[in-house]
Amino acid sequence: RLFHQHHNTFAPLNFSDYEAISRCEQEVPEYFNFASDVLDKWSQIEKERKGPSNPALWWINGKGDEMKWSFEELGFLSQKVANMLSGPCGLQRGDRVLVILPRIPEWWLLNVACMRTGVITIPGTTQLTAQDICYRLLASRAKCIITMDVLAPAVDSVASKCQFLKTKLIVSESGRAEWLNFSSLL
Repeated sequence: RLFHQHHNTFAPLNFSDYEAISRCEQEVPEYFNFASDVLDKWSQIEKERKGPSNPALWWINGKGDEMKWSFEELGFLSQKVANMLSGPCGLQRGDRVLVILPRIPEWWLLNVACMRTGVITIPGTTQLTAQDICYRLLASRAKCIITMDVLAPAVDSVASKCQFLKTKLIVSESGRAEWLNFSSLL
């Protein structure tokens, strides 16, 4: 914060601000959306060349491959993914989606896109079994599941038991029958 010339613009609340809010002395926004209220504002600052040149997302895998996205790129890509969720995936505000992915860049895009659209994200570990997945789909009434090649067979084995599940989205280089492909849609 000390190194950023616009630190007052996005300064975090201090303890006295929280006390003021609890005493109703400071107004709390009625609606807050991290994607539009924070990410898009940082993107705008970056466009105007007033912001830092630090990446919004800097991902490095175990092999040393890396990906860097600016705030503008992260905002643009998350908007595309939001369109994918509300378009081909048929999701609306309040719908639930079970996301079972490792922490790859797509995981971050999906989370920000869900924030944009009001879709509720239910994160899951990649260690889930078919029975675990079925339980989570039934308990959450998720309309969509997003996962990768390794877990797709487990999802397929229980999908018929999950009456609320309408869409299966796979993050993969290759396609799979009865699944939408994230890369192709993006």
